[in-house]
Amino acid sequence: MPDVLVLVDHDHGTPKKIANQMVTAARERGGGDVLAVLFGEGASSSAEKLGAYGVARAYVWDSADADAYSTEPKSLALENALLESGAEILLYPADPFLSDVVAQAAVRMEAGVVTDAIDLHLEGDRLVATKAIFGGEMSSRCQVRGDRLQFIGVKPNSFTAEEAGGSPAEVVALEVELDERARRVRVIDVVEQSEGGRPEMSEASIIVAGGRGLGDAAGFHLIEELADALSAAVGASRAATDAGWYPHQHQIGQTGKTVAPALYLGAGISGAIQHRAGMQTSQTIVVINKDADAPMFSIADFAVVGDLYKVIPPLIEEIRKRKE
Repeated sequence: MPDVLVLVDHDHGTPKKIANQMVTAARERGGGDVLAVLFGEGASSSAEKLGAYGVARAYVWDSADADAYSTEPKSLALENALLESGAEILLYPADPFLSDVVAQAAVRMEAGVVTDAIDLHLEGDRLVATKAIFGGEMSSRCQVRGDRLQFIGVKPNSFTAEEAGGSPAEVVALEVELDERARRVRVIDVVEQSEGGRPEMSEASIIVAGGRGLGDAAGFHLIEELADALSAAVGASRAATDAGWYPHQHQIGQTGKTVAPALYLGAGISGAIQHRAGMQTSQTIVVINKDADAPMFSIADFAVVGDLYKVIPPLIEEIRKRKE
């Protein structure tokens, strides 16, 4: 059975949640060994932690060239890992930060690519990926044909991360030679966006999102207050971000981020189909809206019809009491 290589994103020595989810999926749905590849500072310590989830061997490139956001060097490192490991299947997080790296490697290695998988199962030596399409109204099953390498992008929170009780993964250092072409792009400055101490949306177990029903940008102070009470991330609808009420990197939907937290709480969001497509796979959905006919109520597990400015303040107060 084919080995599966998982492209792991990590945060200075700690694998991100989606990494452990993909490793679990590879272990449960793959047929061979589960391998991993990691880039940048902290890659080695991250690699060792992956053994608990079932990774047998991890290929690491911790060169300074791996820390800069430049596609070509990481793409070459990924190719080296695929060739050295002999893996026929690559799982990678379906996000903008690594998708371009995978795409470049796929072109050079003539691999088949399936994006945005929400489920996987093995048929022979081929992985079949299930995708949500048409705003989540339908699903499709996709498979790479022939003898090509299989590159499959996995959406965050599509799987539950479960430890396997394994020993620390074997760490193998990758030797990556960068030619002049690979060094033609140089990052000269990086500006980090502050999250205000809140979790990033793709990593968060709870998301509190606001929309046009807030009335203005000041309304997001209430959303942030509720999010902080719940230790949650803050999201926004496209209408709110287009109006300039909240930064675009917090937009949820087809043209924003796709999320699937354990708890999604939306306030003042009517529920346009493009927004629902980005969050409707959340485990529990709570909706607060004064319009009883808002489309969001059709997918809500708990619905509150009322003025969010009268509903949320006592909710925050009650949450704080219970946390004392």
